[in-house]
Amino acid sequence: MSGRLFICPTPIGNLEDITLRAIRTLREADLIVAEDSRHSRVLLERYNIRTPFTTSYYQGVERERVGGIIKLLEEGKDIALISDAGTPLIADPGYPLVREALARGIEVVALPGPTALIPALILSGFPTNAFIFDGSPPRKEKQRREYFQSLRGERRTVVLYESPHRILKTLELIAEALPERKVALCRELTKLHEEVLRGKPAEVLEILKKRAQVKGELVLVIRGALAPQAYLSATEEAA
Repeated sequence: MSGRLFICPTPIGNLEDITLRAIRTLREADLIVAEDSRHSRVLLERYNIRTPFTTSYYQGVERERVGGIIKLLEEGKDIALISDAGTPLIADPGYPLVREALARGIEVVALPGPTALIPALILSGFPTNAFIFDGSPPRKEKQRREYFQSLRGERRTVVLYESPHRILKTLELIAEALPERKVALCRELTKLHEEVLRGKPAEVLEILKKRAQVKGELVLVIRGALAPQAYLSATEEAA
């Protein structure tokens, strides 16, 4: 009888954000597959979790290591998959493993838990009734410029992950394509130096330009294009 593959979210910063169910699952699993065991060991030691690690599973080796993990599952091992932070598969490794497990008839159990995109969406102050998470914007400038131009008619709130060394250029492109659209830049969510900058893209850009450097994990939220007045609620109008 095959084991089960548990998808276990871990905190995105504050170690107290792990769920009781995730702690129990990590303790009861036979093995843990981590993105980086050195990073994850800090969390496991905090909660006295002694389950051994098996192979690491990070971006770049996902496909080549699926076979070994599937073999362990088919031998009856219960395995918990964790990433460095947040929910595996959400801008983190894991999709090829889950796809193969399901194709083999192996039970996959997804635990709810931390992910950066939902707190950022809420903290943005933008409408939450309809939104899209679009991962990270394209890296090449031409494709990135075209991507932000394609958002001109997007009415849903857009949530993106961006890196500190690309954020200035990203905001420049948004200011070019969507100059009047409000944005919220969420930095270091749940951590000691959590910060949210809100305003038009050029305004947020000017704040960041005054800093020696931009550090930390970033989530960029872009307000959608305003719907016709007839469809706006009083709350949306005020926002």
